[in-house]
Amino acid sequence: MSAPRNRGEHFARMNDSTESPLVFPTDYPIKVVGRVDPALRSRVDAVFARHVHDLSADRIRERDSAEGNFVSITYSIVARSREQVTALVQELVATEGVLMVI
Repeated sequence: MSAPRNRGEHFARMNDSTESPLVFPTDYPIKVVGRVDPALRSRVDAVFARHVHDLSADRIRERDSAEGNFVSITYSIVARSREQVTALVQELVATEGVLMVI
């Protein structure tokens, strides 16, 4: 097996199992971390809008780092399937300004 070419491919390989310990639908928090950038939130919100159709603003928390250089945005979604989560995370890691998805 060759080495993954990007983070999205790496994530897909890590989750290439057909078995999942989760039972769907399930509450599923996803944290996105990036450098402070006025456009980051709108780019990340757009990705979530394509994958999660019932996300409300009260299920999103944003927090700046202590030094103010980074921001974390936590989205608490109701995941409908493993495939939904995988596709969402793959698109998030490919999004400009996103450093990490947890």
